[in-house]
Amino acid sequence: MYVETNCHLIVDVPDPPENVRCTSVGEDCASIIWDPPVFDGGAPLKAALTESPLASSLCTALIFCQLSDSLGSLFLSPSAATSEPIRLTVHDVTDNTCTLKWLAPEKIGAGGLDGYLIEYCKEGGTEWEVANQELCQRQGYVVRGLPVGEKVNFRVKAVNIAGHSPPAVLSQAVTIREIMEYPKIRLPRELRTKYIRKVGEKINLTIPFQGKPRPVATWYKDGQPIDPKMVNVRNSNVDTILFIREAEREHSGTYELVLQIENMEDRASLILRIVDKPGPPLKMKVTDVWGFNAALEWDPPKDDGNCEIIGYTIQKADMKTKEWFTVYEHNRRTNCTASDLIMGNEYMFRVYSENLCGLSEEAGVSKNTAVIAKTGVFTPYKEKDTSCMPKFTQPLVDRSIVAGYSTTISCSVKGYPKPKIVWMKNKMIIGQDPKFLMRNNQGVLTLNIRKPGTFDGGKYSCMAVNDLGTDEVECKLDVRVATDPDKK
Repeated sequence: MYVETNCHLIVDVPDPPENVRCTSVGEDCASIIWDPPVFDGGAPLKAALTESPLASSLCTALIFCQLSDSLGSLFLSPSAATSEPIRLTVHDVTDNTCTLKWLAPEKIGAGGLDGYLIEYCKEGGTEWEVANQELCQRQGYVVRGLPVGEKVNFRVKAVNIAGHSPPAVLSQAVTIREIMEYPKIRLPRELRTKYIRKVGEKINLTIPFQGKPRPVATWYKDGQPIDPKMVNVRNSNVDTILFIREAEREHSGTYELVLQIENMEDRASLILRIVDKPGPPLKMKVTDVWGFNAALEWDPPKDDGNCEIIGYTIQKADMKTKEWFTVYEHNRRTNCTASDLIMGNEYMFRVYSENLCGLSEEAGVSKNTAVIAKTGVFTPYKEKDTSCMPKFTQPLVDRSIVAGYSTTISCSVKGYPKPKIVWMKNKMIIGQDPKFLMRNNQGVLTLNIRKPGTFDGGKYSCMAVNDLGTDEVECKLDVRVATDPDKK
């Protein structure tokens, strides 16, 4: 009924909409349309209030309503709890904690996911205790304060606006006890042979290990506990770090790491060598002068810098100008001949020793000089007798190598006439075996061994022979099998 009195409207309740029908249904939503009511109550329709039987104590209906002159529509989206989390597993256990991990539910729905609830109870019990006071946002959680030695069941629920999902439950109870794992050191490959560094360099060695409960890592140097004033050590649950801010020669030595868990242990050792520039050669002198040549000799330096001397640099200077010029570089022997000297000039000589770090800071200077005489008056040339029996100036050095990696041993010899060279293994002449390659470069003798096996270990010797005599040097070659750290 519609009556207008003194410009006031009188309205009534409208009739219900007609032809209400559902046009589509999804997994968690539905679309509904209807026709306008026959009687609108005397005023234009503004909205429709709709109730849904889908609503329950665990489900709230979210209703969106739209009206037009001829048709109304409704989008109904009910919120439901998610499905349970999946793949619940135990990641770690200690004496009072248990670390759980899981994956998100397969079905989440319109209500979304607010977080997870973790619960536990003792085996055989019925009362579940909540482990987290606030919802866990990640797919993992550490349950703390658990009783040592007890068997405990765990479950995880997903939570959203509609409530809790069904629980994801572990298939069996977990015993709260630290998982025992044997201690094992994983020594990096570069530390399995001598680790060489120069004086002044920083050393930072990280050695990974494993074991449970947390292993105790202890370092020793040459059989004694490490001096913390010289070497810093930092240990964590998974590795140990050996740190030297500025390396000195006294840091050289054999370092041993001992990893212990109760009465179990693992050991690993590494050889650290700190090297420096060598000292100068000793007793540098001119031994003979003939024609335009001068023979020079010297002794190796007293201090080799803690590593092998790899050669010498020889220089000459005219006594008039005092300017130095290089005669030879990387000369392997402790003698040489300076040639092409100028007639009438007087020369002095000096020599530098060389190792991995470079040339010595100082040189060994000859105490005598070489005077190249003028030939203004003819004097018969007396040929110099340079004959001498073979003499090794650099010996063979004992080596320890890894099987399968080619290696070279070397020495140097002098002698005139040029000596014949014979290589032997365990006193047997090597001959033309293709595994071995023998070279002689101006008295520097090398024996290359291609991909040696353990059977190639033994005593190797080199013999030099000429008409005046014989000389021989020997070394021991140890061939070891490389160890795989994953199989240690």
